[in-house]
Amino acid sequence: MRTIWKGALTFGLVNVPVKVYSATEDHDVPLHQVHEKDGGRIRYQRTCEVCGETVAYADIDRAYVDEGTTVVLTKEDLDSLPAEKSREIDVVEFVPSEQVDPLTLDKPYYLEPDSKSPKAYVLLRKTLEQTDRTAIVRFTLRQKTRLAALRVRGKVLVLQTLLWADEVREADFPALHEDVRISKKELEMSASLVESYSTDFDPEEFVDEYQKELRTLIDAKIEAGDSFDVSETFADEDAVPKGGEVIDLMEALRASVARSKEKKSTEGTKKPATKKSAS
Repeated sequence: MRTIWKGALTFGLVNVPVKVYSATEDHDVPLHQVHEKDGGRIRYQRTCEVCGETVAYADIDRAYVDEGTTVVLTKEDLDSLPAEKSREIDVVEFVPSEQVDPLTLDKPYYLEPDSKSPKAYVLLRKTLEQTDRTAIVRFTLRQKTRLAALRVRGKVLVLQTLLWADEVREADFPALHEDVRISKKELEMSASLVESYSTDFDPEEFVDEYQKELRTLIDAKIEAGDSFDVSETFADEDAVPKGGEVIDLMEALRASVARSKEKKSTEGTKKPATKKSAS
C-alpha cells in the first residue's frame, strides 16, 4: 500500500506518530467510451460557452451562481482562505461507539504506527476497545475541514471520515406517518422467517457477480479474436491535446489541530476533559 500522509494523532499530551493509507480500493473493470463505427477512443475537451475556445485547466477559475448572479473565485481568492498547515489529527472527544450513526460513515483510512516504539498506538487501541468508545477527530483534506471517527478494526486503528449533520437527509415519507397495525401472530411469523435466514456474516462468501461476468465476457471476446489493437483504435496519449495539468483527486492528507478547549468553552455545553501526561 502507498502512504498517503505522515503525521501525528494527538489527544491530551499524548502524541502518536502515524502513517495513513487508503483502506479500500476499486476493483471494477475499467471501461472506456469508443466510437461505435471504428472503435476510436472518445475524449472530452473543456470548451468555453462564450468564445468556443478549448480551455487549459490552468486557465480555469471557479464560480458560484446565485439567483442569476455569478461570482468568480480565482486561484488567489481560494488560496487566501485560512487552511491549517499542521500535521496533526486532533482528537476532539471520545463518544460511545453506538452513538456514531453508520449512515454518516464515509471514506476509511488505515493508520500505521510510525515510531520506534508502537506503545502509544497500542495503548490508544486497547483503550478504545476496553471502553467501547470512538474518538471523534478533526483534520483538513484538500483545504476542507473534515470530521472523522477513529475506531478499532482488529489490531489496526481506522480513521473514517464522517458526513456533516446537514449532509444527511431526513427520511420524511407519507407512509411513515400512517397508523399500521401489526398482529402478534404476524410478528412471530416474521421473526421465524428471519431466524431461518440467520447466520454469521462472512464477506468472503459474496462476490460482485456483474464484474465477474463482465470479465468473463471480455476474456471470451479476446479468445474469439473480437478485439482491436490499442494502437489502431486509441490515439497515442502523447498526441492528444491536454487540457492542462492532471490533478490527483487524493492529495496528501493534511491534519489540523482542533481547538477543542476553546470550542467547549464557547459553546458551554461540555465539561473540559482532564489532561493526563503520557508516560
